Amino acid sequence: MTVVKWNVRAGAYYDSVVLMQLQRGLLGLPGVLDAGVVMATPANRDLLAANNLLPNSISASPDDLLIVVKADTEKSALDAIDKVDELLTRRKSATVSEDFRPRSLSAAVKQLPGANWVLISVPGRYAAGVAREALELDKHVFLYSDNVSLEDEIALKKTARKKGLLVMGPDCGTAIINGVGLGFANRVRRGAIGVVGASGTGTQAVTSHIHELGGGISHAIGTGGRDLKSEVGAITAHQALDLLAHDPETKVIVLVSKPPSPDVATQLISAAQGTGKPVVIYFIGYPLPARKIGNLHFAISLREAAEVAVRELEDWELETRDAKSPISSLYLRGLFSGGTLAYETMVGLQAILSPLYSNSPISNIQALSDPLHSRAHTIIDLGDEFFMVGRLHPMIDNDLRIRRIKQEAADPEVGMILFDVVLGEGSHVDPVRELAPVIKEIREQRIGELEFVTIVIGTDDDPQNLQLQIEQLKEVGTIMFRSVTEAVEYISLRFGHHASNEYPPVNLEQLKQPLAAINVGLESFYESLITQDAEAVHVEWRPPAGGNEKLAALLAKMKSKKEK
Repeated sequence: MTVVKWNVRAGAYYDSVVLMQLQRGLLGLPGVLDAGVVMATPANRDLLAANNLLPNSISASPDDLLIVVKADTEKSALDAIDKVDELLTRRKSATVSEDFRPRSLSAAVKQLPGANWVLISVPGRYAAGVAREALELDKHVFLYSDNVSLEDEIALKKTARKKGLLVMGPDCGTAIINGVGLGFANRVRRGAIGVVGASGTGTQAVTSHIHELGGGISHAIGTGGRDLKSEVGAITAHQALDLLAHDPETKVIVLVSKPPSPDVATQLISAAQGTGKPVVIYFIGYPLPARKIGNLHFAISLREAAEVAVRELEDWELETRDAKSPISSLYLRGLFSGGTLAYETMVGLQAILSPLYSNSPISNIQALSDPLHSRAHTIIDLGDEFFMVGRLHPMIDNDLRIRRIKQEAADPEVGMILFDVVLGEGSHVDPVRELAPVIKEIREQRIGELEFVTIVIGTDDDPQNLQLQIEQLKEVGTIMFRSVTEAVEYISLRFGHHASNEYPPVNLEQLKQPLAAINVGLESFYESLITQDAEAVHVEWRPPAGGNEKLAALLAKMKSKKEK
């Protein structure tokens, strides 16, 4: 027969590592068969119940420490409960430092005024408040805590962005700043590859692979998994890209995440393009627009992302680029006779141009409501059945395309017209003879920037004379390509640019300073900092007002009035 005994300590808070070690200590005592040491949240109580460790008579709130012991005799159970304080004291005496530990963030800042970082790993319902206080003290935040509301995350990141600060997280498990790992980072050599990661274990895998391949990390900036949701808008990821773009010690950038929202992916890819540095992108599960577009490389695995980054670093030579293309603020209009070519162009451009519409969309949000009138960036398949009623196919008859070219060119917001010329048996005998005069006339009359880009499909043996078709198009100033991939790469360079930043940049010099941090929450994070020779202070944090939410709200209100 077994006996279960328990002890409830109201408002007693310990981090999860301490609780795990206490539980292991209890399990090692004579006669103890099982033990549970948890904060008495509903989820933890359910787990105890599933393991037959939750007697019905237990009454505890989520902010109470709950200790349960199952033993072979009542004496063994009671003896184990009596040893809890001894085990806690023994654990505390084994910590890295016995220095004075402040009990508040403000006190910790006074103790370590040079700290630029605050690491937060307290329970989620308190984490936003601690992060808010850290930002008020002008500190960057590494927010490991999860269960922070989306609304709080957005508010925290917007506040940080206005102040030129970073909020990495919530639920950010990994970062490396100036050679010091935060959270669950690996020990890797310093180097010239920067990482932006919305995936903690993904960041660990990439940085470890880079280390294994002989490369090194300048900084690895975590964002938290929700950063790439539409609601958040990749605030931290954009800050991180901008930071690494301006860091002269970072030569190559890796951007890795779980699947981002499509609109966010487009904006991030455009921002990555604007860094002017080689950027390796791996959006796990996201369709690749291409393998390479300008300075962008798209990987198909974490390992490949590391391999490409190391290879690019070896070949790296920073080129001087124009700050902004003259047509980058205008729109692209694509007019295709080949449906497959139009679709392949959509696949390549959807990660670069936004918003992008088509009568042959890849996703529903790209559907063009009226194929006769373009919107923003638009790709039209003129061979679609919508246009074919009573007409010859546009590979045979240029009339429809010529009319549409004139229509698009008359729009002052259009900066580029893209079209295909498909040669071969059955096609128009001399398509460029009809198209070239139209392009020439438009170029002579158009006020403002307008480029014509053509994809020519054909061979030297086709009856239309491939070389002659190309020469005639070049004569009227058309930019020529022989494949969609080449055209997409060119378009991305013309339209992709780094948007001007209306917010103050993150202070790069702070990241280059020897890392000094204040740790609030998991003591193991503090110990990790110390063993990496970083300066750190650990806050002996406790829930406000002993976990009494009403009293905590009242105290916060009183504090707010006092500050005013």
